Amino acid sequence: MRIGVIACETFERGLEQLIGDDRDIIHKEYLEFGLHEYPEELKKAVIEKVNALEGKVDAVLLGYGICNSLREVTDEMKVPTVRLDADDCIGVLITPAEYEIERKKCAGTMYHTPYFARMNREWFEKEMRRKMPNYEEVGIDIDWYLNAMFNGYSRVLFIDDHLGNEQECMDLSKQFADELNLRWECREGTLSMLAKGIERTKELAEAMKKGDGPRQPPGASAQEGC
Repeated sequence: MRIGVIACETFERGLEQLIGDDRDIIHKEYLEFGLHEYPEELKKAVIEKVNALEGKVDAVLLGYGICNSLREVTDEMKVPTVRLDADDCIGVLITPAEYEIERKKCAGTMYHTPYFARMNREWFEKEMRRKMPNYEEVGIDIDWYLNAMFNGYSRVLFIDDHLGNEQECMDLSKQFADELNLRWECREGTLSMLAKGIERTKELAEAMKKGDGPRQPPGASAQEGC
């Protein structure tokens, strides 16, 4: 079978760990993080990327959660596609059930995956420069920007994916929390939803090759229960 992967770059390390040298995966493409801030642009981008694989693959794993605009996006795909059934990347990496628990524990949480921890302050500074090119004229700096952005937050929750460099990423995460005077906590992550997504995509591809599956099956998403 021929499987394509179109995913957010936040999932690259996890998916590469799971995919390994799997010969069924013939196309992989990781899109730049941040598209979720522009829901319609994100939707347009993933539809174009998936539809460009028509005739080249049997099914596609779309490595995104709902991300504000992708709930029904598979209906617009020309290739049978599986989406991850979670609100966003955090929901994927700790499961929706655990995400809900963490939200109830502390609504004002900055969720730090190793990917986000490595972005550190530099990413936010780039965003500040992009969104507020006149920041120097109005007397704004990165410390003011971060304090304004995380006003009302009370903790940073680091999600350990056990994919390497854990201590380095934890140290960066702790530093970020300290600089914003936020409580720091750590919890386990999981690749189970990503693994289920790959499995579900292969099942879909096999069904399509046999001709006994619908063009785009209802609920074509990878779910993880409690």
